[in-house]
Amino acid sequence: MFAQKLIVPAFAVIGAVAAQTTNSVCSQATATINSQADATAFASCSTISGSVVVSSAASGVISIDGPQQITGDLTCENAGGLTSFGSTSIGSIGGTFTLNNLTLLSTLSMSDLTSVKTIAWTALPALSSLTFPSTVSKATSVTISNTFLSTLDGINLDTVATLQIDNNNRLKTFSTQVSNVTSAVNINSNGNSLDVSFPNLIWAANMTLRNVSSITIPSLATINGSLGFYGNYMTNIAAPNLTSVGSTATGAGSLAFVANGKLANISMPLLKTVGGADQIANNTALTGISFPALTTVGGAIDFSGNFSTPELPALTNVKGGFNVQSTAQIDCSGFQSEAGSGKVIQGTFICKTTADATTLGSSTTSGSSSTATSTKGAAVSYGVNEGLMGLSVIGGLLQMLL
Repeated sequence: MFAQKLIVPAFAVIGAVAAQTTNSVCSQATATINSQADATAFASCSTISGSVVVSSAASGVISIDGPQQITGDLTCENAGGLTSFGSTSIGSIGGTFTLNNLTLLSTLSMSDLTSVKTIAWTALPALSSLTFPSTVSKATSVTISNTFLSTLDGINLDTVATLQIDNNNRLKTFSTQVSNVTSAVNINSNGNSLDVSFPNLIWAANMTLRNVSSITIPSLATINGSLGFYGNYMTNIAAPNLTSVGSTATGAGSLAFVANGKLANISMPLLKTVGGADQIANNTALTGISFPALTTVGGAIDFSGNFSTPELPALTNVKGGFNVQSTAQIDCSGFQSEAGSGKVIQGTFICKTTADATTLGSSTTSGSSSTATSTKGAAVSYGVNEGLMGLSVIGGLLQMLL
């Protein structure tokens, strides 16, 4: 009887110690994993209340199985010997999921992951694919840079603030169901044959695409800031439902098509307003320019290349200048009649056929060529963001003119 009285308290003490140990493991401010044995210590945790760091000493396979969520960050950097990383149980990460400079990491498997605050993956030269069968659909910010990934299957967001996909040379396709982008989309310097699709995207704050072979944006209606296409390989850019880019009230937000060597057609039939600049330059295959519904440009119009007379039949207000130069014969008379104080074109007017319109001249006098009947004219606001990089000559001229 006496022995039984001692045994019961002993079990109670053991249980209390075990509970305290488990609670301590699960609620550290920052827990460090050096090996799989360290990762296994979290098996009894349903939640890790803090952040987890996989140290640079970790190697081989690390799998954090048992916890369903991490409230803080999950970080793994400079672990040169790590070949496989993941979890069969983690469904959400409350902070930033960072993977950086993992030269041998070839397997990234997160079976249940659906929600992350921030994805920040850089310098993963051996990672060719993701094993995310549950699909990450919630994230505030996603940056995926300098990886060996050929696809981003497993990441399909509902909404996102910032989406940065760059320098992934093997990436062939990227498609996401995202409907709103509240800060910026930047897709830059990936594989030359990258096909990008945003089938449900309705509005975005800013959107920049470089080195892309095709873009699908059938639902896009509004860009609050700037929309730019630079150095791409697509033959066609179509935004059938786009009605506005930027804000005409503030003069912010540009629309730019620059150095897209294969671009032969731009189709934006419903576009009515551009807050800042409407710029088209150095698209060698583009022989026609038409914005049938465009009424207001808050900055200026700047077109240069080898195209016929631009068609801008609805234009009623260009707050900046008008600079149209083409190596093909264009008729400037209709545009010139709209230039001057109180007329459609309020800024400096330049319109001419040139021997080489890819290099803008410094003349501020109006010019015209005598060809077929022109269509109503149109005008580059300054303060164009990334779109004017590499076009300093154009930017410098226009700043002098306006």
